Order: sequence, then C-alpha cells, then structure tokens
Amino acid sequence: MSVEQRPLGRTGADVSVVGLGTWQLGGDWGDVDDDTAAEVLDAALDAGVTLLDTADVYGDGRSEQRIRKALVARAERPFVATKAGRRADPFEAATFTPENLRAWIDRSRRNLGVDTLDLVQLHCPPTAVYADGRVYDTLDGFVADGSIAAYGVSVETVAEGLTALEHPGVQSIQVILNVFRRKPTEELLPAAAKAGVGVLARVPLASGLLSGKYDESTQFPPDDHRTFNRHGEAFDVGETFSGVPFEVGVQAAREVAEIAGDAPTAAFALRWVIDQPGVTSVIPGARTPAQVRGNVAAAALPPLTDTQLADLERLYDERIRAHVHDRW
Repeated sequence: MSVEQRPLGRTGADVSVVGLGTWQLGGDWGDVDDDTAAEVLDAALDAGVTLLDTADVYGDGRSEQRIRKALVARAERPFVATKAGRRADPFEAATFTPENLRAWIDRSRRNLGVDTLDLVQLHCPPTAVYADGRVYDTLDGFVADGSIAAYGVSVETVAEGLTALEHPGVQSIQVILNVFRRKPTEELLPAAAKAGVGVLARVPLASGLLSGKYDESTQFPPDDHRTFNRHGEAFDVGETFSGVPFEVGVQAAREVAEIAGDAPTAAFALRWVIDQPGVTSVIPGARTPAQVRGNVAAAALPPLTDTQLADLERLYDERIRAHVHDRW
C-alpha cells in the first residue's frame, strides 16, 4: 500500500505522513505480548508506514528490541526514530553528560541491532538541557563518528521547542499536537518550517480520547498510564489525555465525532494533524492490527472542510483551551 511521504526536515529521509508510535509495545498501556506486538508492527509496515517512533525507556528497551525482531525479515527498512534521556538518574540537567549520552545511544544501537541510529531525539529532558550547547556539541560528535545519522528533540512545551530551534544541528521537533492541543500551530510549527526542521506530532488521539470509544465509565488497567498518571503522578500530565481532564475530554470527543460525520473519528482527528502546515508525520500508537489500519486510513481521507475546521476551533475555544493552552 502506498502512503504519502514527506521529507523529514534536512535529514534526506522521506517518511510516511502516518507513522507508528511504539510506546505501547514497551509498556504503560496495559499488557501487549510478543505475538501481538509483532502483528502490530507487521500490519504497519504492510500498510505502507515507513516511520517507527520508539524510545530506550519504553519497556526498558523492550519496544526497541521488538522493532529489531520485526525488521529482520524485511528487505526494506523503515526509518526508526528513537529517544534518549529518560534513563537519567537523577533526572537533572547535570546528568546529560557526554558519557551518559554515549551509553544511552550505544544501548539503543544494540537494542535495534544497527551501527547507526536514523534519528535520536532528546526525550523531554529538563528544560535547561534545550539551551545547553555542550549537549548539542556531543550529539554533533556522534553524527560525525557515525553513531547517529541525525538528532532532534521531543518537547513538552512550545517554549522548549523554540529554544531547541536556535541550535542548527536539530533536525526534528516532536511535540504533542491534536485537536485538543493546538498551541504549537501558532509559533512552533511555522518556526520549524522556516528552519527546515521536521515535526513529528505525538499523542495525536489524546491517549485514545479522540478514538471516540470512551465514556465516563471507561476504566483502564493499573499498569496503564491513563490510570497511574491521570493527574501527573509519574510524569508530565500533558502526556496523558493531552492534559485534558478525562470527563471534559470524553464530552468534547463526542462533539468531534459529530463534526466528523461519516468519517471514523480517529482517522478524522489524525487528518486534522496531517493537514497542519509544517507537520511531517503523525505518530499514533496502536495495540491491534485493526487500529493500525484505521490510523493509516487517515492518509487517504480528504482535507477537512472549512465548516469542520471552524467547528473544531469553536469546540476548542469553548471546552478545551482553558485547561491546556497556557500550560504547554
């Protein structure tokens, strides 16, 4: 299957406009066994996905290792973006030393079974790291020695992304972007486009809220971050339901489904992200092959109508903005 490809900044790589996020293949989304993980990865690659996004801390390396196994029999290798930095202990800017960065990156190379990582993203590090020239100098050295082909950053806030763009070696920005988290469209996406930097949109379905499948009574397993991090107990609350209170999000998602009309709600929400100027790829997760195929279907949907876009903006202003816009 053919899926639209876009250039990822200045990396020289083209990637599918719908990728696959693989946090759920490591942990924190309930149990996903080896066979199911393999089926999800195969379904994505068979559907035309050419971008896989992972991290060294997803299941303590399990996600990266599962990707390696899935790619063994593949003649064509997709672009694999990983992340480094959340293994820092303590999680402080001072821990982002050349020695630690080297250890984290070498571990990902072993997990993925490659000499050169396609892309390493700083994994939402402490804010001070985004302005630390020594960190970027270290990453430049890894590019020079062939350990990595390119590097970028994953950010929690628009301000962090704008700081990272001041460093010319940055090739990509990963940021939460969806119909409930619109702030990056105002400054960050235009600035990234001007700098020739790719944008990977994560949490595009607001942790599943925008699938339209949840109601106020939905429960998640204890080992699912939608249970244990609902109020930011483990990491930034913006990573869970995009920081939108669950009950508020459920009600707003019903309105999104109405605005979508005959289109599947998830694919409709993903299409909105794909069409934002400056976005390279959207990287939803999936726990089943059917979810993969449903996500990839967004690439074939027509752009949203002016009426749909206006209705989504009104919904955001009336129900969501007060909860998220000034926080991230």
